[in-house]
Amino acid sequence: MNIYILKKLEFLENRFNEIETHLSNKKTIQDKKYFLNLSKEYLKISNTVLFFKKWKKNEFNIKKTKKLLNDSEIFLLAQEDLKNLIEKKNKLENKINISLLSSDPQDNLNCFIEIRSATGGDESSIFSGELYKMYVRYAEMKGWNVDLIHSHNGDYGGFKEIIIKIIGNGAYGFLKFESGGHRVQRVPQTETQGRIHTSTCIIAVMPELPKEQEIKIKNKDLKIDTFRSSGAGGQHVNTTDSAIRITHIPTGIVVECQDERSQHKNKAKALSVLSSRIHSEKILKKNQESALIKKNLLGSGMRSDRNRTYNFPQNRITDHRINLTLYKLDKILEGNLDFLINPIMQEYQAKKLSKLSEIHE
Repeated sequence: MNIYILKKLEFLENRFNEIETHLSNKKTIQDKKYFLNLSKEYLKISNTVLFFKKWKKNEFNIKKTKKLLNDSEIFLLAQEDLKNLIEKKNKLENKINISLLSSDPQDNLNCFIEIRSATGGDESSIFSGELYKMYVRYAEMKGWNVDLIHSHNGDYGGFKEIIIKIIGNGAYGFLKFESGGHRVQRVPQTETQGRIHTSTCIIAVMPELPKEQEIKIKNKDLKIDTFRSSGAGGQHVNTTDSAIRITHIPTGIVVECQDERSQHKNKAKALSVLSSRIHSEKILKKNQESALIKKNLLGSGMRSDRNRTYNFPQNRITDHRINLTLYKLDKILEGNLDFLINPIMQEYQAKKLSKLSEIHE
């Protein structure tokens, strides 16, 4: 184990014992606010300390078992025990590493996914539709719900733009790595000579902020237009000006919503998306100078990002951020996104741990 992580763990264990002593003190119990804060800190570090104590006990057993290897009569038995102890050590170190990583409080939030066609014209729009279906299927597998916010249909199928909200615990934590450029290589439906074309779609994933955290937007900074919905939804939707377009003048961000029959509901949805988009852009600008952020696999949702290539002729999908290539494109488009998301999350955690080990305490 890295020496700096070991020092961090020793510090946490000492702090854990110190808090335990304070919590049993009558004066601490009488001070409700102080008692509550200590209790929260105690719970926050308890798992890490528990794993560390088990790790220390396991290390002691490893040293003891290694000495038994010198005894020829029990060599084979000691060798087997040592193998099991080393396996246990690796599992405990993995649990310690994960527990040390402070999780992003936004990971448990719902999220918005915005899919836009980019280069490639009609083929890009068609692929946007396939990406939309992929995320819907993934959400279904996770037991999440999907709410359509806005869509602009392509001329030959798919979408020029579509925004959906994924509603489910942990949605943003799993999907936040999807932001960026998604490139498709295949023979388009409109291609008559059988040539492979390359098209791209841009995806932006934004957390849905809780009401108390939503960006406060001044009415004077908004330009609100109403228009007639062009999407499906019945006679009422298509014959009244219920669709909403909101322009945030200071940033130039534009959000549309036409899914609901009610103009008020469409406005509320559009404002929620606008708040999340402004928040995401602020976070991106704030972290632009951070070396960790530049390399942490979180895309910006900009055209310049290149997350993945979806190669249909070879049934191949490549995530360029972690140099991962899988020949499971068909399965992934069916919603089995964890084939890609899990390795990315592991790499993300490894980078954060590497950063943690650089901090000398």
